Amino acid sequence: MFAPIVIFLRDRMGKVQFNQLRGKAIALHSQVITNFCKFVGIESKERQSLIRLAKNNGKKLGLLA
Repeated sequence: MFAPIVIFLRDRMGKVQFNQLRGKAIALHSQVITNFCKFVGIESKERQSLIRLAKNNGKKLGLLA
């Protein structure tokens, strides 16, 4: 779904810049998940499971193309 956009951006930005941007986005996403889990009271083990789920969903959506 998003793979063509991701590939286009990667080609336009260059791999190094794209990977830096991607790393920042992943870090922000993980931070949001962590803050939400702390707010709701979800334990660390379950949080890790949610982060893995988000990563797998990202692959399916083409965000990790």
